[in-house]
Amino acid sequence: MKKSLLAFAAIATTATALLSPIPASAGTIERACMASDRAANNRALCGCIQQVADMTLSNSDQRQAAKFFKDPQKAQDIRQSDNRSHEEFWLRYKAFGQAAAQYCG
Repeated sequence: MKKSLLAFAAIATTATALLSPIPASAGTIERACMASDRAANNRALCGCIQQVADMTLSNSDQRQAAKFFKDPQKAQDIRQSDNRSHEEFWLRYKAFGQAAAQYCG
């Protein structure tokens, strides 16, 4: 009886560990958001913005966008750039911003 109870406890513990949600590590946007000096930065909002980024931006776009938190002038420079890749990025970034505003409030 003791052996079967111990075996059940071991299986239950293993199953719980395997089935429990594993906290995801913070993404590029979330880390930049949390490190920014904006008063509104908080883990819930930054996490929400990261979720939208994961759905709408490539990893490369996320790395580029994360730089805007530290240096907002970079966003302005890219927005005004005549470089085609910057123009295409800006369209994706603008769509991301609209989605984040709608989804994250």
